[in-house]
Amino acid sequence: MLKEIEEKREEMIELLSKLIEIKAISPDFGGEGEKKKADFLMKYLEDFDYVERFDAFDERVGDRPNIVARIRGVVDRTIWIITHLDVVPEGDKRLWKTDPFKAVVEREKIYGRGSEDNGQSIVSSLFSGKAIIESGLKPKYNFGLVYVSDEESGSNYGIKHLLNKEIFSKNDMFIVPDVGSQRGDAIEIAEKSILWLKFEVYGKQSHASMPISNASRRAMKFILNLDEKLHTKFNAKNELFNPPYSTFEPTKREKNVDNINTIPGLDISYMDCRILPEYKLEDVIDYIESVKKFHEIRENERINVEVIHKFSSPKTSENSEIALRLSQTIEMLRGTKTRFIGIGGNTCASFLRNTGFKDTVAWCTADGTAHKPNEYCLIDNMVEDAKVFFSIFFDPKY
Repeated sequence: MLKEIEEKREEMIELLSKLIEIKAISPDFGGEGEKKKADFLMKYLEDFDYVERFDAFDERVGDRPNIVARIRGVVDRTIWIITHLDVVPEGDKRLWKTDPFKAVVEREKIYGRGSEDNGQSIVSSLFSGKAIIESGLKPKYNFGLVYVSDEESGSNYGIKHLLNKEIFSKNDMFIVPDVGSQRGDAIEIAEKSILWLKFEVYGKQSHASMPISNASRRAMKFILNLDEKLHTKFNAKNELFNPPYSTFEPTKREKNVDNINTIPGLDISYMDCRILPEYKLEDVIDYIESVKKFHEIRENERINVEVIHKFSSPKTSENSEIALRLSQTIEMLRGTKTRFIGIGGNTCASFLRNTGFKDTVAWCTADGTAHKPNEYCLIDNMVEDAKVFFSIFFDPKY
Protein backbone atom coordinates (compact mmCIF):
# COMPACT_ATOMS: atom_id res chain seq x y z
CA MET A 1 0.00 0.00 0.00
CA LEU A 2 2.95 2.36 0.35
CA LYS A 3 3.25 2.36 -3.44
CA GLU A 4 -0.44 3.21 -3.70
CA ILE A 5 0.05 6.17 -1.34
CA GLU A 6 2.84 7.40 -3.61
CA GLU A 7 0.46 7.17 -6.54
CA LYS A 8 -1.95 9.51 -4.71
CA ARG A 9 0.65 12.28 -4.80
CA GLU A 10 -1.22 14.50 -7.27
CA GLU A 11 -4.48 14.08 -5.35
CA MET A 12 -2.74 15.12 -2.16
CA ILE A 13 -1.28 18.20 -3.84
CA GLU A 14 -4.73 19.11 -5.18
CA LEU A 15 -6.38 18.76 -1.76
CA LEU A 16 -3.78 20.80 0.08
CA SER A 17 -3.99 23.50 -2.59
CA LYS A 18 -7.75 23.73 -2.07
CA LEU A 19 -7.38 23.85 1.72
CA ILE A 20 -4.91 26.74 1.52
CA GLU A 21 -7.47 28.76 -0.39
CA ILE A 22 -10.13 28.35 2.31
CA LYS A 23 -9.27 30.94 4.94
CA ALA A 24 -9.70 29.48 8.42
CA ILE A 25 -8.60 32.27 10.73
CA SER A 26 -9.81 32.59 14.31
CA PRO A 27 -12.09 35.52 15.22
CA ASP A 28 -9.39 36.37 17.75
CA PHE A 29 -7.34 37.44 14.72
CA GLY A 30 -10.21 39.03 12.82
CA GLY A 31 -11.26 35.91 10.87
CA GLU A 32 -14.51 34.02 10.36
CA GLY A 33 -13.42 30.70 11.88
CA GLU A 34 -12.96 27.23 10.45
CA LYS A 35 -16.48 26.14 9.39
CA LYS A 36 -15.98 26.40 5.61
CA LYS A 37 -12.84 24.26 5.77
CA ALA A 38 -14.51 21.65 7.97
CA ASP A 39 -17.58 21.46 5.71
CA PHE A 40 -15.29 20.99 2.71
CA LEU A 41 -13.35 18.15 4.39
CA MET A 42 -16.45 16.22 5.44
CA LYS A 43 -16.96 14.79 1.93
CA TYR A 44 -13.50 13.17 2.09
CA LEU A 45 -14.58 11.15 5.14
CA GLU A 46 -17.63 9.42 3.70
CA ASP A 47 -15.97 5.97 3.62
CA PHE A 48 -14.94 6.02 7.29
CA ASP A 49 -16.84 3.74 9.69
CA TYR A 50 -17.74 6.60 12.00
CA VAL A 51 -17.80 10.38 11.50
CA GLU A 52 -19.25 12.92 13.90
CA ARG A 53 -19.05 16.65 14.47
CA PHE A 54 -18.57 18.13 17.94
CA ASP A 55 -18.88 21.80 17.10
CA ALA A 56 -18.42 24.44 19.80
CA PHE A 57 -20.60 27.55 19.56
CA ASP A 58 -18.78 30.87 19.43
CA GLU A 59 -21.11 33.88 19.58
CA ARG A 60 -18.71 35.85 17.38
CA VAL A 61 -18.83 33.53 14.34
CA GLY A 62 -21.20 30.67 15.14
CA ASP A 63 -20.01 27.05 15.16
CA ARG A 64 -16.31 26.29 15.60
CA PRO A 65 -16.05 22.78 14.09
CA ASN A 66 -14.36 19.69 15.47
CA ILE A 67 -14.49 16.50 13.37
CA VAL A 68 -13.95 13.00 14.78
CA ALA A 69 -13.65 10.04 12.38
CA ARG A 70 -12.73 6.41 12.97
CA ILE A 71 -11.95 3.18 11.10
CA ARG A 72 -12.48 -0.03 13.09
CA GLY A 73 -9.44 -2.16 13.91
CA VAL A 74 -8.84 -5.64 15.30
CA VAL A 75 -8.23 -4.37 18.83
CA ASP A 76 -10.74 -1.98 20.39
CA ARG A 77 -8.10 0.62 21.10
CA THR A 78 -7.53 3.74 19.04
CA ILE A 79 -4.48 5.58 17.77
CA TRP A 80 -5.65 9.13 17.16
CA ILE A 81 -3.98 11.57 14.77
CA ILE A 82 -4.98 15.10 15.75
CA THR A 83 -4.50 18.07 13.44
CA HIS A 84 -5.89 21.61 13.51
CA LEU A 85 -8.03 23.42 10.96
CA ASP A 86 -7.17 27.01 11.83
CA VAL A 87 -4.24 29.00 10.49
CA VAL A 88 -2.58 32.21 11.60
CA PRO A 89 -2.98 35.43 9.57
CA GLU A 90 -0.46 36.14 6.83
CA GLY A 91 1.30 38.98 8.67
CA ASP A 92 3.01 41.59 6.50
CA LYS A 93 1.88 40.75 2.94
CA ARG A 94 4.84 42.69 1.54
CA LEU A 95 7.10 39.87 2.72
CA TRP A 96 5.26 37.30 0.61
CA LYS A 97 6.38 36.48 -2.93
CA THR A 98 2.95 35.03 -3.72
CA ASP A 99 -0.63 35.54 -2.53
CA PRO A 100 -0.71 33.90 0.96
CA PHE A 101 -4.13 32.36 0.31
CA LYS A 102 -3.54 31.26 -3.26
CA ALA A 103 -1.69 27.93 -3.46
CA VAL A 104 1.40 27.96 -5.65
CA VAL A 105 3.16 24.69 -6.54
CA GLU A 106 6.80 25.22 -7.41
CA ARG A 107 9.92 23.05 -7.19
CA GLU A 108 8.29 20.28 -5.15
CA LYS A 109 6.85 22.78 -2.67
CA ILE A 110 3.34 24.10 -2.10
CA TYR A 111 3.36 27.74 -0.97
CA GLY A 112 0.59 29.35 1.05
CA ARG A 113 -0.50 30.20 4.57
CA GLY A 114 -1.29 27.03 6.49
CA SER A 115 0.49 24.79 3.98
CA GLU A 116 2.83 23.32 6.59
CA ASP A 117 0.90 24.36 9.69
CA ASN A 118 -1.24 22.27 9.67
CA GLY A 119 -2.45 21.54 6.13
CA GLN A 120 0.37 19.14 5.34
CA SER A 121 -0.60 16.85 8.21
CA ILE A 122 -4.34 17.20 7.59
CA VAL A 123 -3.72 15.73 4.14
CA SER A 124 -1.12 13.11 5.08
CA SER A 125 -3.25 11.75 7.93
CA LEU A 126 -6.41 11.72 5.78
CA PHE A 127 -4.74 9.84 2.93
CA SER A 128 -3.23 7.31 5.34
CA GLY A 129 -6.77 6.56 6.52
CA LYS A 130 -8.07 6.31 2.95
CA ALA A 131 -5.20 3.92 2.17
CA ILE A 132 -6.26 1.67 5.04
CA ILE A 133 -9.82 1.56 3.69
CA GLU A 134 -8.68 0.86 0.11
CA SER A 135 -6.25 -1.85 1.23
CA GLY A 136 -9.03 -3.99 2.69
CA LEU A 137 -6.70 -4.76 5.58
CA LYS A 138 -7.92 -4.58 9.15
CA PRO A 139 -5.60 -2.30 11.16
CA LYS A 140 -4.33 -3.62 14.47
CA TYR A 141 -5.88 -0.65 16.30
CA ASN A 142 -8.78 1.62 15.44
CA PHE A 143 -7.64 4.45 13.17
CA GLY A 144 -8.78 7.76 14.64
CA LEU A 145 -8.72 11.09 12.84
CA VAL A 146 -9.47 14.40 14.57
CA TYR A 147 -9.62 17.88 13.06
CA VAL A 148 -9.87 20.60 15.71
CA SER A 149 -10.51 24.33 15.67
CA ASP A 150 -8.88 27.11 17.66
CA GLU A 151 -5.39 25.61 18.11
CA GLU A 152 -3.65 28.86 17.23
CA SER A 153 -5.52 30.95 19.80
CA GLY A 154 -5.99 28.89 22.96
CA SER A 155 -7.88 25.69 22.00
CA ASN A 156 -10.98 26.56 24.04
CA TYR A 157 -13.21 25.75 21.04
CA GLY A 158 -11.02 22.84 19.93
CA ILE A 159 -9.19 20.12 21.83
CA LYS A 160 -10.32 21.46 25.22
CA HIS A 161 -13.91 21.23 24.03
CA LEU A 162 -13.41 17.64 22.85
CA LEU A 163 -11.74 16.58 26.09
CA ASN A 164 -14.91 17.56 27.91
CA LYS A 165 -16.95 15.25 25.65
CA GLU A 166 -15.24 12.03 26.85
CA ILE A 167 -14.59 10.85 23.30
CA PHE A 168 -11.20 9.32 24.06
CA SER A 169 -10.38 6.29 26.23
CA LYS A 170 -7.55 6.26 28.74
CA ASN A 171 -5.75 3.43 26.92
CA ASP A 172 -5.85 5.26 23.57
CA MET A 173 -2.70 6.59 21.91
CA PHE A 174 -2.22 9.98 20.26
CA ILE A 175 -0.03 11.53 17.58
CA VAL A 176 -0.13 15.31 17.14
CA PRO A 177 1.66 16.13 13.85
CA ASP A 178 2.32 19.76 14.74
CA VAL A 179 6.02 19.55 15.68
CA GLY A 180 8.66 18.38 13.26
CA SER A 181 12.22 18.30 12.03
CA GLN A 182 13.57 18.29 8.48
CA ARG A 183 14.76 14.68 8.73
CA GLY A 184 11.66 13.51 10.55
CA ASP A 185 13.84 12.07 13.29
CA ALA A 186 12.55 14.17 16.24
CA ILE A 187 9.66 12.84 18.35
CA GLU A 188 8.33 15.37 20.86
CA ILE A 189 7.46 13.91 24.26
CA ALA A 190 7.42 17.00 26.50
CA GLU A 191 6.51 20.68 26.50
CA LYS A 192 7.67 23.40 28.84
CA SER A 193 5.18 24.93 31.22
CA ILE A 194 3.85 28.32 30.16
CA LEU A 195 3.43 31.31 32.44
CA TRP A 196 2.35 34.73 31.18
CA LEU A 197 2.57 37.62 33.65
CA LYS A 198 1.35 41.21 33.74
CA PHE A 199 3.13 43.77 35.95
CA GLU A 200 1.53 47.03 37.04
CA VAL A 201 4.24 49.20 38.57
CA TYR A 202 3.08 52.41 40.25
CA GLY A 203 4.83 55.73 40.84
CA LYS A 204 3.84 59.40 41.00
CA GLN A 205 2.90 61.28 37.85
CA SER A 206 4.67 64.64 37.73
CA HIS A 207 6.53 67.09 35.51
CA ALA A 208 9.75 65.59 34.17
CA SER A 209 11.77 68.43 35.72
CA MET A 210 10.41 67.61 39.19
CA PRO A 211 10.53 63.80 39.47
CA ILE A 212 9.09 62.14 42.56
CA SER A 213 8.70 58.45 41.77
CA ASN A 214 9.12 57.42 38.13
CA ALA A 215 6.97 54.35 37.38
CA SER A 216 8.92 53.68 34.18
CA ARG A 217 12.27 53.56 35.99
CA ARG A 218 10.78 51.45 38.79
CA ALA A 219 9.42 48.99 36.24
CA MET A 220 12.73 48.66 34.42
CA LYS A 221 14.66 48.10 37.65
CA PHE A 222 12.09 45.64 38.96
CA ILE A 223 11.85 43.58 35.76
CA LEU A 224 15.61 43.47 35.20
CA ASN A 225 16.17 42.41 38.80
CA LEU A 226 13.37 39.83 38.58
CA ASP A 227 14.79 38.51 35.29
CA GLU A 228 18.22 37.99 36.86
CA LYS A 229 16.85 36.39 40.01
CA LEU A 230 14.55 33.99 38.12
CA HIS A 231 17.39 32.74 35.94
CA THR A 232 19.55 32.25 39.03
CA LYS A 233 16.87 30.55 41.14
CA PHE A 234 15.45 28.25 38.43
CA ASN A 235 18.67 27.39 36.63
CA ALA A 236 18.26 23.66 35.94
CA LYS A 237 19.17 22.33 32.49
CA ASN A 238 17.43 19.60 30.54
CA GLU A 239 19.01 18.65 27.21
CA LEU A 240 15.68 17.31 25.97
CA PHE A 241 14.76 20.93 25.22
CA ASN A 242 16.19 23.67 23.01
CA PRO A 243 17.13 25.90 24.72
CA PRO A 244 17.81 23.45 27.57
CA TYR A 245 16.83 25.89 30.33
CA SER A 246 13.80 27.88 31.50
CA THR A 247 13.28 31.22 29.79
CA PHE A 248 11.88 34.40 31.37
CA GLU A 249 11.43 37.01 28.67
CA PRO A 250 10.12 40.58 29.10
CA THR A 251 7.90 41.18 26.06
CA LYS A 252 4.98 43.57 25.65
CA ARG A 253 4.97 47.05 27.20
CA GLU A 254 1.87 49.24 27.19
CA LYS A 255 1.76 52.93 26.42
CA ASN A 256 2.06 55.12 29.54
CA VAL A 257 2.05 58.90 28.86
CA ASP A 258 1.55 60.82 25.62
CA ASN A 259 4.26 63.43 26.03
CA ILE A 260 7.98 63.28 26.72
CA ASN A 261 8.02 65.76 29.58
CA THR A 262 5.66 63.91 31.93
CA ILE A 263 6.79 61.30 34.46
CA PRO A 264 4.43 58.28 34.24
CA GLY A 265 2.56 57.23 37.35
CA LEU A 266 1.87 53.74 36.03
CA ASP A 267 3.92 51.36 33.87
CA ILE A 268 2.38 48.11 32.55
CA SER A 269 4.67 45.39 31.23
CA TYR A 270 4.46 41.67 30.47
CA MET A 271 6.70 38.61 30.71
CA ASP A 272 6.56 35.29 28.86
CA CYS A 273 8.01 32.40 30.88
CA ARG A 274 8.67 28.91 29.46
CA ILE A 275 9.61 26.74 32.42
CA LEU A 276 11.15 23.28 32.53
CA PRO A 277 8.75 20.63 33.84
CA GLU A 278 11.13 19.99 36.75
CA TYR A 279 9.67 23.08 38.42
CA LYS A 280 6.16 23.70 39.75
CA LEU A 281 4.54 26.88 38.47
CA GLU A 282 3.28 27.66 41.96
CA ASP A 283 6.87 27.80 43.23
CA VAL A 284 7.83 30.22 40.46
CA ILE A 285 4.83 32.44 41.19
CA ASP A 286 5.56 32.44 44.93
CA TYR A 287 9.15 33.49 44.26
CA ILE A 288 8.03 36.32 41.98
CA GLU A 289 5.72 37.52 44.75
CA SER A 290 8.64 37.62 47.18
CA VAL A 291 10.74 39.72 44.78
CA LYS A 292 7.77 42.01 44.23
CA LYS A 293 7.29 42.56 47.98
CA PHE A 294 10.97 43.44 48.39
CA HIS A 295 10.67 46.18 45.75
CA GLU A 296 7.41 47.48 47.23
CA ILE A 297 8.89 47.79 50.73
CA ARG A 298 12.15 49.32 49.52
CA GLU A 299 10.50 52.03 47.46
CA ASN A 300 7.18 52.35 49.31
CA GLU A 301 5.21 52.05 46.07
CA ARG A 302 2.80 49.39 44.88
CA ILE A 303 3.41 46.65 42.27
CA ASN A 304 0.64 44.36 41.08
CA VAL A 305 1.45 40.97 39.55
CA GLU A 306 -1.29 39.23 37.55
CA VAL A 307 -1.12 35.76 36.04
CA ILE A 308 -2.58 36.10 32.54
CA HIS A 309 -2.12 32.46 31.55
CA LYS A 310 -0.51 29.37 33.00
CA PHE A 311 -0.42 25.78 31.85
CA SER A 312 1.71 22.72 32.48
CA SER A 313 1.61 19.08 31.48
CA PRO A 314 3.60 15.96 32.36
CA LYS A 315 6.16 14.34 30.09
CA THR A 316 5.39 11.26 27.99
CA SER A 317 7.71 8.36 28.79
CA GLU A 318 10.30 7.47 26.16
CA ASN A 319 9.20 3.87 26.76
CA SER A 320 5.50 4.55 26.18
CA GLU A 321 3.90 2.34 23.56
CA ILE A 322 3.17 5.15 21.11
CA ALA A 323 6.71 6.57 21.38
CA LEU A 324 8.28 3.17 20.73
CA ARG A 325 5.81 2.21 18.00
CA LEU A 326 6.30 5.48 16.12
CA SER A 327 10.07 5.33 16.54
CA GLN A 328 10.25 1.76 15.22
CA THR A 329 7.99 2.60 12.27
CA ILE A 330 10.12 5.59 11.22
CA GLU A 331 13.35 3.61 11.54
CA MET A 332 11.88 0.68 9.60
CA LEU A 333 10.58 2.81 6.71
CA ARG A 334 13.33 5.42 6.48
CA GLY A 335 16.38 3.87 8.09
CA THR A 336 16.55 6.99 10.25
CA LYS A 337 17.58 6.86 13.90
CA THR A 338 15.00 8.79 15.91
CA ARG A 339 15.51 11.01 18.96
CA PHE A 340 13.19 12.36 21.64
CA ILE A 341 12.82 16.09 22.20
CA GLY A 342 10.92 18.66 24.24
CA ILE A 343 9.72 22.06 23.04
CA GLY A 344 8.96 25.44 24.54
CA GLY A 345 5.78 25.90 22.52
CA ASN A 346 2.29 24.61 23.18
CA THR A 347 0.40 22.04 21.07
CA CYS A 348 -2.71 19.91 21.51
CA ALA A 349 -0.38 17.26 22.99
CA SER A 350 0.05 19.26 26.19
CA PHE A 351 -3.72 19.36 26.83
CA LEU A 352 -3.96 15.61 26.27
CA ARG A 353 -1.09 14.91 28.68
CA ASN A 354 -2.55 17.28 31.25
CA THR A 355 -5.84 15.36 31.11
CA GLY A 356 -4.10 12.06 31.79
CA PHE A 357 -3.51 10.65 28.30
CA LYS A 358 0.04 9.44 28.82
CA ASP A 359 0.55 7.82 25.40
CA THR A 360 0.89 11.10 23.50
CA VAL A 361 3.61 12.29 21.14
CA ALA A 362 3.94 15.08 18.59
CA TRP A 363 5.65 14.31 15.29
CA CYS A 364 5.82 15.14 11.60
CA THR A 365 8.48 15.92 9.00
CA ALA A 366 8.70 19.67 8.47
CA ASP A 367 11.00 22.31 7.05
CA GLY A 368 9.98 24.71 9.82
CA THR A 369 8.18 27.41 7.83
CA ALA A 370 5.11 27.68 10.08
CA HIS A 371 3.95 31.27 10.77
CA LYS A 372 6.66 32.65 8.46
CA PRO A 373 6.12 34.62 5.26
CA ASN A 374 6.28 32.35 2.18
CA GLU A 375 5.28 29.34 4.27
CA TYR A 376 5.46 26.12 2.28
CA CYS A 377 4.93 22.39 2.53
CA LEU A 378 7.55 20.13 1.01
CA ILE A 379 5.48 17.66 -1.01
CA ASP A 380 7.77 14.74 -0.17
CA ASN A 381 7.18 15.38 3.54
CA MET A 382 3.41 15.15 3.06
CA VAL A 383 3.60 11.91 1.07
CA GLU A 384 6.22 10.20 3.21
CA ASP A 385 4.44 11.09 6.47
CA ALA A 386 1.27 9.48 5.09
CA LYS A 387 3.26 6.26 4.70
CA VAL A 388 4.37 6.43 8.35
CA PHE A 389 0.82 7.09 9.56
CA PHE A 390 -0.42 4.12 7.53
CA SER A 391 2.32 1.76 8.66
CA ILE A 392 2.03 2.47 12.37
CA PHE A 393 -1.33 0.65 12.39
CA PHE A 394 0.10 -2.65 11.18
CA ASP A 395 2.67 -5.14 12.37
CA PRO A 396 5.98 -4.97 10.43
CA LYS A 397 5.06 -7.96 8.23
CA TYR A 398 2.72 -5.65 6.34
